[in-house]
Amino acid sequence: MTPNSFLSLIKEDALLLLKSMIQTPSFSKEEDQVSTLISDQLTSWGIAHERKKNNLWSKDPHWDDNKPTILFNSHIDTVQPSKDYTMDPFGGEEVEDKIIGLGSNDAGASVVSQLAAFRYLSQLSDRTYNLIWSATAEEEISGKNGVEFLLPKLGNIDLAIVGEPTQLDIAVAEKGLMVIDATVEGVAGHAARDEGDNAIYKAIKDIDRIEKFVFDKESDVLGPVKATVTMVNAGTQHNVVPDRCTFVIDIRSNGLYANKEILEILQNTLDAKLRPRSTRLNASNIPLDHPMVKRCIALGSTAYGSPTMSDQALMSCPSIKLGPGDSARSHTANEFIYKDEILNGIEYYIKMLEGFSF
Repeated sequence: MTPNSFLSLIKEDALLLLKSMIQTPSFSKEEDQVSTLISDQLTSWGIAHERKKNNLWSKDPHWDDNKPTILFNSHIDTVQPSKDYTMDPFGGEEVEDKIIGLGSNDAGASVVSQLAAFRYLSQLSDRTYNLIWSATAEEEISGKNGVEFLLPKLGNIDLAIVGEPTQLDIAVAEKGLMVIDATVEGVAGHAARDEGDNAIYKAIKDIDRIEKFVFDKESDVLGPVKATVTMVNAGTQHNVVPDRCTFVIDIRSNGLYANKEILEILQNTLDAKLRPRSTRLNASNIPLDHPMVKRCIALGSTAYGSPTMSDQALMSCPSIKLGPGDSARSHTANEFIYKDEILNGIEYYIKMLEGFSF
């Protein structure tokens, strides 16, 4: 089979696999069936692979321990479908130039495009790097049984290419996330008397400090750290001065502060007691002079800082985020991907890696 005919075959396989994936519900923590579906397909293509929990991965047949390693990674889980769907979210219907359904854009298109590119590149024995393809679970909830569980099993990774809908532009940085539960203590009293120490009033002062607080370091790509109070709760009844007020702070970090550092700065600024739900979802970034960044820019991609979070937050290796589709369609009713976006994505992934060297 010629390279062109093989490329045509794997493109068609990618479109068919995506439709089957859409028709197989795969909510976070419920990816078993779609993982089995993809595994069976890999077996039918003669691709050796492994599975742990609901994560799949395959190493190319020309593995050389002396070469650096590049990881293709995207996710197979989806959010719940919007109630505003007018079409079957699990239909996987092809309407004119679109494939419609839950997870088509985010991130099924990246999964099948990376897999097609992996199949093509695995035939080339003269590469200067090893290649791993992986499809992982629980990305939508930043779960512990997805890429975080898989990475230690893969060995050293020199570069990860995270497949998400970026319109084939290259996200060279991505904001991190930390959610903080804040608690302010007061003293209960009768509202009709001059008694107590109102926890709401004390919390308001802290909330005002958060609104006005500016972190000194601002990223050229991701901008400033963003801290936003998103929930407040206090009081038991109208005539009791509340002795406790809780609020939630949503933190979007910019890569210039570790989440633990941001927590310490805020704790020294606020009266409230702060408890982070997690500090593990840090921001990520890669130097603009990295060979892969230069390669993608030469191919026509625009480098940008992403406000949305992906599995990059759980990776300690250098990484970029790039894939077919448009982030604006993610998690929307009647989610879709253009077929041409998938076909172009396959060709792009091949071009960025064919002949590449660090």
